[in-house]
Amino acid sequence: MNSLFLPDRNPVEQALRGLTLTHPGLLRLNEDPLYVAARDRHPDRRVGIVSGGGSGHEPLHTGFVGRGMLDAAVPGRVFASPHNRQVHEASRDVAGDDGVLHVVKNYTGDRINFGIAAERLRADGIPVRRVLVDDDLATESTETATGRRGTAATVIVEKLLGGAADSGLGLDELAALGTDFAAASRSVAVAARAQTSPSRGGEAFELPHGTLEYGVGIHGERAASALAHPGFDTLVDRMTRQILDALPATTGTVVLLVNGLGATTLLELHAVHARVSDLLQRRGLDVAGRLVGTFVPALDMSGFSLTVTALRDDWAAFWQAPARTPAFPVLEPSR
Repeated sequence: MNSLFLPDRNPVEQALRGLTLTHPGLLRLNEDPLYVAARDRHPDRRVGIVSGGGSGHEPLHTGFVGRGMLDAAVPGRVFASPHNRQVHEASRDVAGDDGVLHVVKNYTGDRINFGIAAERLRADGIPVRRVLVDDDLATESTETATGRRGTAATVIVEKLLGGAADSGLGLDELAALGTDFAAASRSVAVAARAQTSPSRGGEAFELPHGTLEYGVGIHGERAASALAHPGFDTLVDRMTRQILDALPATTGTVVLLVNGLGATTLLELHAVHARVSDLLQRRGLDVAGRLVGTFVPALDMSGFSLTVTALRDDWAAFWQAPARTPAFPVLEPSR
C-alpha cells in the first residue's frame, strides 16, 4: 500500500514553511491568510502576477514564485481551491503600479474564488485582469460543460508572462498576451496507477495491471475510458499526434514540456522526451524550449503528461528571460 508522509495537522502550512526556510532569499511566507510571495522583482515590472490552486501539485505554483515568474502563489488544501480571502490579500500585497494579473486554471472552484477576489480588488481600486489556462484535451468535448481543464501548460504560461511583465508591459497587454499563450497550448496525460488518497491511504482508484487511464486529470479525475497499454512507442506517438493535430497554427517553433505526475522516474521521462523530440522533428517543428521533470504532479500518481505550446517569434525573448525561483530550471540555449 502506498502512503503519504504528511503531518496530521496543517500539512500545507508546514510544507510552505519548509519551502520558505529552504529559500529564504527568494520567498516570504504569509501565514494568515496563507500565501507565498517573492522577495524581489524586476524594476521594470509594473504588474503583479498571482496564481494558485489546490496543493498536491508541487512545485506548481509555489515553486515558481520569484524574480522572473510569479509575485505570489496562493495554495488551497490538497486538490482544493484556495479561499478568495487568500487570493485577495496576496494580490493586494504584490500589486504593481498597473495592478495585478491572475493566472487561473480552468476549474470551477478556482474560477469562483479568483473571481470573488477580483471583485474585491476592484472595489479597493486595484486594476485586475485574468488569464484562464485551459489546455487539457481530455475534456475538450461538447459534453463537458466546463471545457478543457487547466493543467501543465500553466507552467509555460507563467514563465512567458513573467518574461513579458519584466519587459515593462502593462496589465491589458499582459492579459491579452497571456490569453494567447494559453490558446497556443495543448496537453494530454496518461496514468498507470492512481495517486494515494491522503484521507484514507491506498490508491484513489484501482487499475488492472497493464491498463492505462488515457486522459487522466491532475486531481486524479479518471479518464472517460481505460485502455490496454499499447506499448511505449505507440502510446507516445498517439499522445503527440493528438496534441499536434489540436494545436493552433504554429510558426514552426514550439515549447515542449514532458511532465511527471509524481511517481514517474527521470529515466522514463527522458525516454519519452527523446521519442517526442523525434516526432516533432519529423513534423518539421523546431523545439525552442524544453522542460523535462516533475512540474505539475498529482501527488504520487504513476504517469506523465505532454504539453506543447506553439511559440510565436516575438515570444521567444519572454521564454529566455531570466527567472530565479525555487523550482524553475536555468534554461539552456536551444540547439
